[in-house]
Amino acid sequence: MLVNLKISDEDIKKCADTIRIISAEAIEKAKSGHPGIVLGIADVAFIMWSFFIKNSPENPYWVDRDRFILSAGHGSMLLYSLLHLTGFNLSLEDIKNFRQLNSKTPGHPEYGITEGVDTTTGPLGQGFANGVGMAIASKKMSSLFNGEDIKPFGNNYIYGIVGDGDIMEGISTEAASIAGHLKLGNIIYIYDDNDISIDGNTDITFTEDVSSKFKALGWHVQSVDGYNYEEIKSAIINAQEEKSKPSLIIAKTHIGYGAPTKVDSPSCHGAPLGAEELQNLKKNLGWPLDKEFYIPQKVYEIFSEIRRKKNEKYKKWQEIFLQWKEQYPDLYKKYIQFTDFKLGDEDWNEIFSKIDTSSKVATRSSSGKFLQIIAKKLPNLVGGSADLASSNKTYLKNSSSISADDFSGQNIHFGIREHSMAAIANGIALYSNFIPFVSTFLVFFDYLKPSIRLSALMKQRVIYIFTHDSFYVGEDGPTHQPIEHISNIRSIPNIMDFRPANELETVSSWKYIIENNSTTPSVLILTRQNLEQPDINIFDYDVIKKGAYIISEAQNPDKIDITIFATGSEVSLALNTKKILEVDNLSVRVVSVPSLKLFYMQPREYKDFLMPKNSEIFVIEAGVNMGWYRVLEREYHFIGIEHFGQSAPANKLAEEFGFTPDKVAKTILEKIK
Repeated sequence: MLVNLKISDEDIKKCADTIRIISAEAIEKAKSGHPGIVLGIADVAFIMWSFFIKNSPENPYWVDRDRFILSAGHGSMLLYSLLHLTGFNLSLEDIKNFRQLNSKTPGHPEYGITEGVDTTTGPLGQGFANGVGMAIASKKMSSLFNGEDIKPFGNNYIYGIVGDGDIMEGISTEAASIAGHLKLGNIIYIYDDNDISIDGNTDITFTEDVSSKFKALGWHVQSVDGYNYEEIKSAIINAQEEKSKPSLIIAKTHIGYGAPTKVDSPSCHGAPLGAEELQNLKKNLGWPLDKEFYIPQKVYEIFSEIRRKKNEKYKKWQEIFLQWKEQYPDLYKKYIQFTDFKLGDEDWNEIFSKIDTSSKVATRSSSGKFLQIIAKKLPNLVGGSADLASSNKTYLKNSSSISADDFSGQNIHFGIREHSMAAIANGIALYSNFIPFVSTFLVFFDYLKPSIRLSALMKQRVIYIFTHDSFYVGEDGPTHQPIEHISNIRSIPNIMDFRPANELETVSSWKYIIENNSTTPSVLILTRQNLEQPDINIFDYDVIKKGAYIISEAQNPDKIDITIFATGSEVSLALNTKKILEVDNLSVRVVSVPSLKLFYMQPREYKDFLMPKNSEIFVIEAGVNMGWYRVLEREYHFIGIEHFGQSAPANKLAEEFGFTPDKVAKTILEKIK
């Protein structure tokens, strides 16, 4: 609690009403928005933000600040009003530009656009799960860097406001289960329990006992009247004192509070109040009717004092940090390495020296081998799988796993919770300089998709490792054989895909991910089955940056009849197909494409260099034909799969689906005739 901050109940109400009015006015001006939640939860939000949340406009990115997550992101004007009044870089003019083009006040809070916004929210439940990731990261920072008597890290809380929609979404239950298991006592969420969703009262679909549910998940649960200030304060203090359980405070509120004809009605959830009801709201709250965006001088004075207290907390932390730096130089050095850690040329030379081209190996195994080495050199690399570490080859053997009692390890057991796993990884990445990775089978990509999309939107450095990447999974059948997933991944903006064909491409992909992808999520798409390791004499790491390169040149480079583009496991298929076609005196070039996204970004000249004008172009990929034309921009033949798989051994499926060298060669010969 912020020390010696004395605000009367009357002034708390005045501050909350200011938030209500300017938020409702901004929504009215935009002719768009969600006023109901802001009107209902304003008192709770003000108390949490002013009396408890430790952050500073002087340094919005202070590592040990409390985080605030508006998981119910449709109530964004609530957060914007608080940021403006507290002195963050958000002016009243920005408030008036709510939901306008290029404004700092978009419809939902967006990380990187608005100072003081700790994560992008909107898709319900995402913020809830992000907070669990932040809480894990905070615990890890504490375990890694605090001294015995000086502890500048992990002295913070992850606060949030969640709504009925967040509680209903399955991702929240997944994340709540992990939080309870890990005893994340640094989470304090307020549940805005107003019984209203878009279609009406929540009891048409939502009648569960939320309190009992969260208690069963290992949470500390309290209930308060959302307008009883002492109850709210006491509940937050109790939550702070509960160190072994995450806290949920159920605040009973009224959506549209203060709006006489719309209170407790879904009509004020997702639409402006209207001019008449806005005036009625002002009348009801005793506000001047002839003023717009009016902020009483008393309110500015109160927030000025709040800002001063917040900055005092930051200055005090700076003093503690300097004492820690002086007393623990080794920890400080480790911290600096952590915040700006890079692998040197010697490190990469050592890693590349361990490449084995003498035997067949699955790219999941190659990835796992090099992940072990990279993780030892990158202490900020943390992650795990959705109960598939042995299959995904992602368990870090030289590190422990985090637990409720020890957060120092690099391994995280997420359990079978793919959706929240990805969102938790986003929270870990957002917290500080961690590089989180998560893994599962490619066919489960859809379970992670909403969170992966937000990784890309927020430009977060999360690494997604997907194995069992095609119908070659075999006997598990069509439910486990991804067909459309690779194309779906590539369709997401600001994401890098890597589908390596061998051990050399796998380690090169890892190098690119670590060295170049600081503002982009990366996706590694890896095989279950062993692949041939071709002897590549012309390989240069720099070609990985181009996304595609000639892995096998034509016998007659001056007259190339056929150019075959292939990815992943289909590269060795293309190379073996080439041998058959050469018997017919065809000049064949094979191009490996470890990253279609990177290839797309290359200049036209490079693409034309790989695709001679008079050459027939073929693409071989064990998936649907989507996205290739955007890259190649010329006519091509596609050899892929436009149907679901079957349950059978992989070699039988390859024969059935036409993915053998003989059958591919036959298809190519038929096409060029």
